[in-house]
Amino acid sequence: MSTVLLVLFLLVTLALIGVILIQRSEGGGLGIGSSQGMGSFMGGRGTANLLTRTTAILGTAFFVLALTLALLDRGTAVNRSILDAPAPAAPTTPSLPAVPTN
Repeated sequence: MSTVLLVLFLLVTLALIGVILIQRSEGGGLGIGSSQGMGSFMGGRGTANLLTRTTAILGTAFFVLALTLALLDRGTAVNRSILDAPAPAAPTTPSLPAVPTN
């Protein structure tokens, strides 16, 4: 279940990044050229509304998936702190055989 949600989370994240990069910095239209250069795809206001709604939906899905993943995995983590681990045994050096002196 977590794996499916994690893959969905990754896809939503990539889509959100793409939608944000397409938007103009002034807050409207497609950022790639002007809205008129796109062959009047949807017009300036229609494109801005579509991108704003898409960003809002993807942002909401991002937060819902992030919270769901956090709640699903909250009790399964193993404490991996150095402070919680028992002290390691002192390293022992192997004894070397006696070297005969001639």
